[in-house]
Amino acid sequence: MNLSKHITLKHLLINNQKMIGIQFYSDKVIQALIKELPNPKWSKQFAMVYVKNTKQNLNQILDKFRGVVWVNMNSFSRDSPKRNNEPVNVNSYRNRTKVDNYKYVPEAYLLKLELKRYAINTCRTYISQVEKFINHYYDNNIIELSEQHIRSYIQLLIQQNKSNSYINQTINSIKFYYEVVLEMPNRFYSIERPRKEKKLPKVFSKQEIRSIIDNTNNIKHRCIISLLYSAGLRRSELLNLKLTDIDSKRMLIFITNAKNNKDRYSLLSKTVLEDLKLYYLEWKPKEYLFEGLLSQKYSAESVSKIVRNASNKAHIRRKVTPHMLRHSFATHLLENGTDIRSIQTLLGHSSIKTTEIYTQVAVNNFKLIKNPLDL
Repeated sequence: MNLSKHITLKHLLINNQKMIGIQFYSDKVIQALIKELPNPKWSKQFAMVYVKNTKQNLNQILDKFRGVVWVNMNSFSRDSPKRNNEPVNVNSYRNRTKVDNYKYVPEAYLLKLELKRYAINTCRTYISQVEKFINHYYDNNIIELSEQHIRSYIQLLIQQNKSNSYINQTINSIKFYYEVVLEMPNRFYSIERPRKEKKLPKVFSKQEIRSIIDNTNNIKHRCIISLLYSAGLRRSELLNLKLTDIDSKRMLIFITNAKNNKDRYSLLSKTVLEDLKLYYLEWKPKEYLFEGLLSQKYSAESVSKIVRNASNKAHIRRKVTPHMLRHSFATHLLENGTDIRSIQTLLGHSSIKTTEIYTQVAVNNFKLIKNPLDL
């Protein structure tokens, strides 16, 4: 096979019909093979040859060029979506009171989110972002929007000083419609993304952690903050904890269906276990460890409010979030000499590189360095 010759397959939408675009540099061999394909046509708009997108046509292309030139499928193949086993319910978006002069996300979009079992927070973000996009182009049919429309919209977000994270979420939500719902994987493969920001995690000192815990309103709030810190839990993981996940005999906490659909164990503090016993006697939760009214799962916003209120009482003037307690857990373990691999396991990180960021905020590394002013 001649690797210097290649074709690239792309998803195209022409006259609302799915097409296979064939991109290549001028070459007599490739041109001759393309002429043998069923009804090939030239698109001025996309500057490439295309044929109707059918399974038979795709197989013909692969058979025709196999062993002759390299077929680049990077812009055509499908990536496996990240899923979560927790059932997703987006009926609240279906049942919204509809108003005029506003475009709502298509039903096919909601259905695909359910079938792919995306996390509910991801669903909320995707729905919100894609509706902003289609309403920006209110007078256009969503299926007719092109790469240039997306680029212009992203440019607008940049001019509005939206964060890189916000822009990436917008791109993901738009790509989900065209590439997953319409089943045209990587149709917008070449859309540029902002460079990833390398921000260090914000952490509390051990004294601040103790002060926050001491300034909680009641035993329930005390247990929530103590668990977030002492087990390095994400907020969603705390909310999903059930009574049966607390293993007091082995002093472990079982975390199910965490990020990337993974289970893991984390540490159960002896101090927290004693507080949990008092909490259980007073609050008597039935299924979930922390429950709201009518024994329903506790809300994410309630947890954030508890952390904020306790931090304010502790006179911590920085902006605080529940996730800072998880960051503090990892950093303090590292400062105490815990090896990085063990911390990776406790946090549930897929890559050690994610965990290594805490080496940049652990103070014990800096204590070994003598300040030149003090020499």
